[in-house]
Amino acid sequence: MQANKGRDTKPELALRSAVHALGLRYRVSVRPLPEVRRTADLVFTKAKLAVFLDGCFWHGCPDHHTKSATNAAYWAEKIVRNRERDAETDRKLTEAGWQIMRVWEHENPKEAAVHIAEQVQSIRQKDSAHKK
Repeated sequence: MQANKGRDTKPELALRSAVHALGLRYRVSVRPLPEVRRTADLVFTKAKLAVFLDGCFWHGCPDHHTKSATNAAYWAEKIVRNRERDAETDRKLTEAGWQIMRVWEHENPKEAAVHIAEQVQSIRQKDSAHKK
């Protein structure tokens, strides 16, 4: 499993490039909550938006997840634990006032980037309305 990259995967680079092309700036592979050992793939610190790009195999995509032919029981349990950890991460971040977006690796990066930009804009508009 050491050969599996923790960051800078092809889907991640494509998403980051698409988001950057829309003029948005973000931090990469950052812990939104320093005390919680979970990193988001893109973090918009001022907007308090954490974006996670989930791999179809590792996070059990309902459309594209395939069962492992070898050691199937281990991998099935591993995916269940990953999904439970994802839910716990979402809960902790939400409780701390963060917005969470999850993008599947199979999603079109340009379309996902537009959704991310819309979310950032929505948060910024709410924040500016609260300051008035």
